[in-house]
Amino acid sequence: MRETRQLPQLGTRGEGWVAIQGVLIAAILLSALVGPDWPDSLAPVAYAVGGVLLALGVVLLVAGGLRLGASLTPLPAPRDGRELTTTGIYGLARHPMYGGGLLFALGWSIAFGSVVGLVLTAVLVAFVELKSRREELWLAERHPGYAGYRLRTRRRFIPFVY
Repeated sequence: MRETRQLPQLGTRGEGWVAIQGVLIAAILLSALVGPDWPDSLAPVAYAVGGVLLALGVVLLVAGGLRLGASLTPLPAPRDGRELTTTGIYGLARHPMYGGGLLFALGWSIAFGSVVGLVLTAVLVAFVELKSRREELWLAERHPGYAGYRLRTRRRFIPFVY
């Protein structure tokens, strides 16, 4: 935990983390323009796998956003005066919206056959791992019960998986 405390805030509420994430997501979306097309024999499988991952990503994004309600913010530092959300999808993963974004990026890159997109998605995974650790420091500071929630909810991003 000591090295985690050295993660930079990148702004009062983590604005820099959001800016970097936005650039990565935009690059992944644009990578569809440079992806090689799938061979005709693989295209249906790639489209199906990519489509399923895209859909699962959207489900996690929407479920997480709806469960957070008024607590939803694009910034990693939590809003003042809000309760910690630990039920619903948040009882299965601590950061399901990040997981949804990762699944969406992976599905997008597969559907469009973009090697560049896959590489950028791997970078996004590493980035979101660090961003979530910074966010968890803020959550632990603000919510005394966060340590217990973290122990109960072992998955960070994707329920039952990761």
